[in-house]
Amino acid sequence: MTSARRRSYGVKGAPYAHPSPTTTLNRARSAPYFFLLPATILFALFFALPIGYAIWLSLHKVQVKGLGLGSGARKEVWAGLENYTDSLTDSELLDGALRVLGYGAIVVPVMLGLALLFALMLDADRVRLAPVTRLAIFLPYAIPGVVAAMLWGFLYLPDVSPFYFVLDRLGMPQPDLLDGGPLYIALSNIAVWGGTGFNMIVIYTALQAIPAEVYEAAELDGATPLQTAIRIKIPMVAPSLVLTFFFSIIATLQVFSEPTTLKPLTNSVSTTWSPLMKVYQDAFRKGDIHSAAATAVIIALVTLVLSFGFLRAANSRNKQEAAR
Repeated sequence: MTSARRRSYGVKGAPYAHPSPTTTLNRARSAPYFFLLPATILFALFFALPIGYAIWLSLHKVQVKGLGLGSGARKEVWAGLENYTDSLTDSELLDGALRVLGYGAIVVPVMLGLALLFALMLDADRVRLAPVTRLAIFLPYAIPGVVAAMLWGFLYLPDVSPFYFVLDRLGMPQPDLLDGGPLYIALSNIAVWGGTGFNMIVIYTALQAIPAEVYEAAELDGATPLQTAIRIKIPMVAPSLVLTFFFSIIATLQVFSEPTTLKPLTNSVSTTWSPLMKVYQDAFRKGDIHSAAATAVIIALVTLVLSFGFLRAANSRNKQEAAR
């Protein structure tokens, strides 16, 4: 009985038979796809599908017959590139794009310049309370954009702002930051205050990854801390600067929370101050979701082209420097 039972374990197809090498290899090859399947499904549902639906909407329009009453009076028909043509020739969208360019010309260099400066200061050997200082600089990034815009908005109001009270007591001029040209400074200040900490952490992390031997060699060569920062640290964190610049450009093109939150506090911010505000206005105020979809696709394409062009230029420069 015992020998027969032992012999049955080696029979092909028995419960304890080992899988063949081919089956094991197939399982090993298919395992990564099973791990990627949840992420692929989520990507398709929450990213690819909405983009495809937006493109489909942008190529259609609503055709109204008569007074638009009754069944069949409003029908969705093919529009081709008509919505794109209307969006590209819309003066409100073009004016909003120009305003965003002026806004970005202030935000991006100031924010990245401060982030680099803070990162270099925190990386210095003689700095004290570096963890506390790093947390204090990063903390504004943890505040939601709407809350930050509302906070600064009330600080900009002359009737409730403590800054205006102090200026009045000192007999100094009290500029209206929510009117005219100063509005760009007010909006840029909110973005710089909230985004500098994140960019600083990215650059500071890259500085911490520089080998200590590089600093020791520079010190032996007689380099001062300023020379070390300019000639060693900044060139070695150039990829991090490129990354933060890339993120800053995308955030600038998609500015929405700050002007929307400040709009009830001033008449200088229109409902179409930025391109994304124009999309919101067309979709949820005017009810023209097809035109809004076309404008959103245009904004996405502009962001993609600028990002691709900048990254390609940065990669070409890195290859040229590596070839030298």
